[in-house]
Amino acid sequence: MKIGLILFCWLALSFSALAQIPADLVLLNGKIWTVNDKQPEAEAVAILGQRIVAVGANADIRKLIGKTTKVIDLQGKRAVPGFNDAHVHFLDGGAGLASVQLRDAKTPEEFRKRIGEFAAKLPKGRWVLNGNWDHENWTPANLPTRQLIDAVTPDNPVFINRLDGHMCLANSLALKLAGVTRETKDPDGGTIVRDAQGEPTGVLKDAAMNFVYKVIPAPSEDEMIEAVKAAMKYAAENGVTSVQDMSAAPEVLAVYQRLLKQGELTVRISGHQPLAEWQRLARVGLKAGFGNDKLQVGALKGFADGSLGSTTALFFAPYLDDPKTAGLPSDEMFPESKMRERILGADKAGLQVAVHAIGDKANQTILDFFAAAEKQNGARDRRFRIEHAQHLRLAEIKRFAGQRVIASMQPYHAIDDGRWAENRIGPERAKGTYAFRALLDAGAVLAFGSDWFVAPMEPLMGIYGAVTRRTLDGKRPQGWVPEQKISVAEAVKAYTYGSAYASFTEAQKGTLEVGKLADLVVLSADIFKINPVEIEKARVVLTIFDGKVVYERR
Repeated sequence: MKIGLILFCWLALSFSALAQIPADLVLLNGKIWTVNDKQPEAEAVAILGQRIVAVGANADIRKLIGKTTKVIDLQGKRAVPGFNDAHVHFLDGGAGLASVQLRDAKTPEEFRKRIGEFAAKLPKGRWVLNGNWDHENWTPANLPTRQLIDAVTPDNPVFINRLDGHMCLANSLALKLAGVTRETKDPDGGTIVRDAQGEPTGVLKDAAMNFVYKVIPAPSEDEMIEAVKAAMKYAAENGVTSVQDMSAAPEVLAVYQRLLKQGELTVRISGHQPLAEWQRLARVGLKAGFGNDKLQVGALKGFADGSLGSTTALFFAPYLDDPKTAGLPSDEMFPESKMRERILGADKAGLQVAVHAIGDKANQTILDFFAAAEKQNGARDRRFRIEHAQHLRLAEIKRFAGQRVIASMQPYHAIDDGRWAENRIGPERAKGTYAFRALLDAGAVLAFGSDWFVAPMEPLMGIYGAVTRRTLDGKRPQGWVPEQKISVAEAVKAYTYGSAYASFTEAQKGTLEVGKLADLVVLSADIFKINPVEIEKARVVLTIFDGKVVYERR
């Protein structure tokens, strides 16, 4: 954006002048990767207030040390810009930190035991939520049922999500409270999984989950505050200084505003509202990127389909392990013209549109809708985004660059789903799965994130996944679809500059340059020099946000 470029140039000139004033914080003796092509490496950084005032050699930066300057000796450690997670569900992730942990439950018996032990500590009637279970860990990988957990949760309704967030397991009490019976019909964009007798098993997929969501009591603002604080602590521990929250409903934004007013935000937040409610933002004149450097709105998030793990990602061809289905459009796609009209209207209003699309048919459909919006509404810097862009036909990959659509992707998913994905879609379709290399080579912009709560909000593991593509089960040491590997530098750029670009904030952050916000991360290992397979062992040792240390590993 021209305004952003002018602002950056002004800031750079202003802070160059301020570089004659003693700095508040100086980092010396580091290996600093700036993600700035004009000055990719440096030894030291000087910070005044919340801004970077100098980047360069130790000798030059030492001149800015005054009596009150705090000096940190990096002792040769690697530093990079603060990580920007381009796709999170921040409140839900924070709430999940305090709930039952099911991601690594290896058997149905362990799954049942953990739920029972957690429910036993709760008062009668309190809901058991979150969980993040993964039946692909089990042998055989059968879906859980309400009968599995009913006996250990007689007094507590349960509605726990699979780690992808596209299907949940309810116990019988929760189904009763929601009024879901064998007579309940599947909603558009959703499925009630049923047994051979037609009875609900307890698993609800996508839009069908709304039956239960409607009867779950809303959390109080104080409960949400605690969840966000837990999320911010987790972010700082992993070097995440900015997030793009795909679930920033109005009540969540109210929590962020409260924390901002109290001076307690330790992560920069770009909040996405539901695409279906775009007119609410348009009526008050909001545009993309409205806000300040800590909290912004003006972006929207829609859904084209479900997920691969739930067999609801929308493909052209059927699933190999479930030939009866080729996936499921989301309820926002019933009919498709509704999604198209929302994209056209929101884009015309100057709002930024991001759409979740995982299957190859879903991705092609959304690319077509984006092309129609540009044709109808005219050329401008709109930065359409496809969230996940997970399974692409090779013919569609070039369209991301040609249409200037940002591929907002989560590399941890590649090393997670890669354990079992080919059982569903086969090796041929897998060639276009998490196609990082092909997208970059075509000229597309990658913005990396985690999809937390779905996956850990750990950028170093995301970088490891993008660079090695070694699946979590250790069975693909050379990498799953290895031709789609990218370099460490490319992965770091996608987690910093690429994510900043995706939220119109690249003039403020994403690289370490004079005038930019002072968000930095110091690592325990030089991820640019070590064997890439060792990156998963690297840790964040220091996180600086807004010019202040917000995390230090002990």
